[in-house]
Amino acid sequence: MTQLQRARGAVRLTMRQDGGRSRIAHLFQEGSAKLRFPRLADAQAVFVNTAGGMAGGDAVTIEVDVEAGAELTVTTQAAERVYRAHGGSARVDNRLQVAQGASLSWLPQETILYDAAGLERSFTVDLAADSRFLACESIVLGRTAMGETVRSGHLADRWRLRRDGRLVYADDLVLSGAVDRIGARAAALDGARAMASILVQGPDGPAHLARLRATLPDSAGASLIEGLLVVRILAEDGFALRAMLPPLLQALAKRPLPRLWSL
Repeated sequence: MTQLQRARGAVRLTMRQDGGRSRIAHLFQEGSAKLRFPRLADAQAVFVNTAGGMAGGDAVTIEVDVEAGAELTVTTQAAERVYRAHGGSARVDNRLQVAQGASLSWLPQETILYDAAGLERSFTVDLAADSRFLACESIVLGRTAMGETVRSGHLADRWRLRRDGRLVYADDLVLSGAVDRIGARAAALDGARAMASILVQGPDGPAHLARLRATLPDSAGASLIEGLLVVRILAEDGFALRAMLPPLLQALAKRPLPRLWSL
């Protein structure tokens, strides 16, 4: 059997407050993972996967540390694509730390899973109690505009969030096997082809909760858990989800969304 080449990538970024501005204190990158800073004055970082997508056996690690008082927004150059798996699942490990008085907005564009794709992803966050945090991760099952249907595949998505070392949020999502039939069930995705999870830590959580519950569609919901605002959204397809997310995230964020979200 031919051994296929696998993509490997890792980035580690530390932001520090210096002279009233957020500056890069440490930056490491290797392999297919890169960070670019088109608007460093606004503390924005853009993740780029130079492999042009992921397939089975590929692995990426992203580590971000925002030190006390610093601010950072992280997004991606484009949607991440996970192709048909050959030889296992692709793996993504995201590890975030946000210190006292710091602020991090984690706003990657959507992850698109193709038919027979495999993805195992972990999302580990350590927050200080008085830090600000906004995260949005969205997943799209195939490109409906291209007539694609994800009939089979494997998705394992693991979230763990700690505040001052105490676990306050844990979530595990697994879709494996006949994804189209599983997703059609009312207790699963109810036929939706796109989904998003949003987490918000900040003093405005209760006010956001009341407003969101009054405006979100029936396919979405919001809860306040241990002071953490949690929003779940299901949408017919990626286009419908993309139309919904920018105004919602703009209302939750304390700064303008990255320009890449409007392209």
